Amino acid sequence: MDLKERARQLKTDIPAVFLCMKDKNTPAIAKVLAGVTVAYALSPVDLIPDFIPVLGYLDDVIFLPFLIALTIRFIPQELFEHYREEANGLWVSERPNKWYYALPIVAIWLLVLWLIIEAFLF
Repeated sequence: MDLKERARQLKTDIPAVFLCMKDKNTPAIAKVLAGVTVAYALSPVDLIPDFIPVLGYLDDVIFLPFLIALTIRFIPQELFEHYREEANGLWVSERPNKWYYALPIVAIWLLVLWLIIEAFLF
């Protein structure tokens, strides 16, 4: 599998990891790693900010696939394949079909914004 195919595979692997998080048959360590992976993938905060030339995108190219691969190793193969097939239908026209999965991230950012405003104004 070349790099382009692997990048395309991430479109189904990230939602599949998220779906595996909710399954009761997924081991606890895989759920923790899946939570970290999905939170990192959805969060606009990176280890190295994207505005730094070249280095800014290295964490997206190296760190995120590493987290996904590590998480997948802890998920039973047949369970992950089931959710990978289910995740194929989550993307329609390059947009996630179930957009409401992003609501917790938006809520966290609104809370952070409110705390910052609260700290400076009061």
